[in-house]
Amino acid sequence: MFITILGRQPALGMAELEQLYGSGSVKWFGTTSALVDTDDFDFERLGGSQKAGRVVAELRGDWHGISMKLVSKYAAQWAQSSGKITLGISTYGFTVAPRDVQKTGIVLKSKLKAHGVSLRLIPNSDAALNTAVSHHNKLGLSANHIELLIVRAASGAVIIAESVGAQNITALAARDQARPRTDAFVGMLPPKLARMMVNMAAGDITNTTTVLDPFCGTGVVLQEAALLGCGTVYGSDLSAKMVDYTQTNLDWLLDRYHLATTVRVEEADAITHQWQQPVSTVICETYLGQPFSAPPSPAKLTEVRGNCDRIVGTFLRNIAGQLAPGTTLCIAIPAWRDHTGQFTHLSVVGSLERLGYRLQPLHHIRHEQLLYYRETQVVARQLLLLQKS
Repeated sequence: MFITILGRQPALGMAELEQLYGSGSVKWFGTTSALVDTDDFDFERLGGSQKAGRVVAELRGDWHGISMKLVSKYAAQWAQSSGKITLGISTYGFTVAPRDVQKTGIVLKSKLKAHGVSLRLIPNSDAALNTAVSHHNKLGLSANHIELLIVRAASGAVIIAESVGAQNITALAARDQARPRTDAFVGMLPPKLARMMVNMAAGDITNTTTVLDPFCGTGVVLQEAALLGCGTVYGSDLSAKMVDYTQTNLDWLLDRYHLATTVRVEEADAITHQWQQPVSTVICETYLGQPFSAPPSPAKLTEVRGNCDRIVGTFLRNIAGQLAPGTTLCIAIPAWRDHTGQFTHLSVVGSLERLGYRLQPLHHIRHEQLLYYRETQVVARQLLLLQKS
């Protein structure tokens, strides 16, 4: 059994886990973490989880009682350890000050010192170490670099888990910023969101899987599909410049990571093009309209929404006739936030059945929760997780 600490928008991480491991193998534990019951858990492939750990104990109680049990357990377990231990402690769901979390580590360090065991304690500026601290200290990646995740649900149940790693923000940044071709004017799809989308739509990728991105831009979706083991990545874009950028970026990626993925990229208009078959799954960020630094006027929003509706609806109608029944799609479309935090969605969302699609069943979240945005953003990405009817 594993527990994952989900990202800033937990519903996205939960949808990713459900699509990868099945709804019966995952369940919520609190509002920002999930339990995953599988022997095939692979934290490295996830985009929507910040940390994960192997569950070693299930308890109940307040922080004081849990802290005492924690010290007792690990003072005995590590008393005969050889080599220096690096330890981080992160708590979730407790009302506890960072100094109290740190105090637990100090008490444990003192007990181990009496046995001649050296422990380096990572300082807590918050009750939970942030992902960057865990990653840069390589916590969870070896026997002597340990992070304990102590997670409390609203019911009072407590999970203690030993970390298997934190999100590799260095690799994510490299794939985002070190690529030879980027263009801020066409949008910056984050690699971790692209990875979530691939996992949601494609599931168990093999060397026979073909992922199609009909709005490939600079190739972010295709690079994540390739890194996850996709046999063929297939992109198209209306812009010849974007086709060139995608090809250049994928050439760079395949060389850097020694991948044997087949790459096919072509210039094409997604509302009329006929793609080569077979296609296993379709994953893309469609046209999001113009960026806004503040919510647009009602008239402007009506104009932009209508234009996006036309493009997205025509694309879905065009590709529907080219896909086999049951083909999965994960597409990002725009939704606009107003000053109150309410969203305006595309009308095409209400026409999916007429266009030849159905929403994929999700058991742990509602489809309307599949929104990716930052607090300062007006234009959000709404994910549609679809099956061809």
